[in-house]
Amino acid sequence: MVPHLLTALKGPLQDLEQRILDATPQIERWFRLEWQEHTPAFYCSVDLRNAAFKLAPVDTSLFPVGFNHLSAPMLPLAQQAAMAAIEKYCPDARNLLLIPDLSRINGCYGQNILRLAALLRQTGLNVRFGSFDPTITAPTPIDVADGQALMLEPLVRNGRRLGLRDFDPCTIVLNDDLSDGLPDILQDVYEQTLLPPLHAGWAVRRRSQHLAAYLDVAKKFGKAFDIDPWLINPVFARCGPVDLRESADRARLTSAVETVLKQMRSKYREYGVADTPYAVIKPEAGADGRGMVMVRDVARLPALIDQLAAGGRHRDLVVQEGVPTIETMEGGTAEPIVYMIDRYVIGGYYRVNAERGRDENLIAPGLRFVPLPFATSCNMPDCSAGPEHAQNRFYAYGVVARLAMLASAIELERTDPDQSLYG
Repeated sequence: MVPHLLTALKGPLQDLEQRILDATPQIERWFRLEWQEHTPAFYCSVDLRNAAFKLAPVDTSLFPVGFNHLSAPMLPLAQQAAMAAIEKYCPDARNLLLIPDLSRINGCYGQNILRLAALLRQTGLNVRFGSFDPTITAPTPIDVADGQALMLEPLVRNGRRLGLRDFDPCTIVLNDDLSDGLPDILQDVYEQTLLPPLHAGWAVRRRSQHLAAYLDVAKKFGKAFDIDPWLINPVFARCGPVDLRESADRARLTSAVETVLKQMRSKYREYGVADTPYAVIKPEAGADGRGMVMVRDVARLPALIDQLAAGGRHRDLVVQEGVPTIETMEGGTAEPIVYMIDRYVIGGYYRVNAERGRDENLIAPGLRFVPLPFATSCNMPDCSAGPEHAQNRFYAYGVVARLAMLASAIELERTDPDQSLYG
């Protein structure tokens, strides 16, 4: 199953993809050297957009929640990547504690947790599920879809170690993005490996920090391979905490939007892009796609700011370039999500929504997911074929996703609250 492109690719993006194919050995060596300097997050997913004139990540999650959408041929690759990651952090690990997000444990998310646990068990680990939710006071079976269930148990703190009543893990994997804050029971756990670290959660993390790190990565990659960084990088502007009922803060947000749109118009003229540029106002934290506003015309911005203000007086916002998608699948607008464990691409799936347009947020009613069926598509390009070959296109997607993974590694280094202990 191959996605359909609304237009035949030509011009800057086709040139970009060809450059990536031609430089495959050099690119793989470049990544290998970068991973000697930076440690990737345990896992992540990257939302990409192919706009025909650029290919860029639009969001990066360090707590991926769609393992159940990966196709079966990809699972051995995921298992090998998980094995490599566990060997890095705790080579003799026997027990692993997996902490899911209790607030959405039913349905698709529960299937995600069961799939993730199955992958980790295949690395030779005993996997059990814990929760810091105070309502979980005893082992509690939780029903998920298709008659499956998991046993959720209360966390037990013993000094600087965290586990269950009769379970002492070497490694703790979080699949709760900590949007609601940092639970006390998870703090100061120094004798075990916590993956990802607490400052990867949305209680601490900010999108602008990741976008700044990604800009640095895109510039370095672009210089190494003679690629305009804009072709793989979304323009952004920090806005910071604002009170949208205050005129000075409204003006600051307006200025950030105008800055992004001005840069976009300049690049659109440079590359002969006929589309109307649009910016996206996003919350600095959060992973559910809510709270985003699209801006195409600054004249309409006051009404859109009123819409944002209705959601809360104080907002922490970032303005990001809107990247349209030209991909469709099964009659719907589509965008790929690439999954990685450690530094390895393990596959992905398509987010598809027939009720949304190419320049809209697809996380909305009508959303569905279509697994990518290729086990090697993101890792093994066919250099004898052109960039339009599906296997080669997905390899390019994997390269850009790995750039986002590298940016997240740098982001976590820059925001590590304990870095002074090691520097």
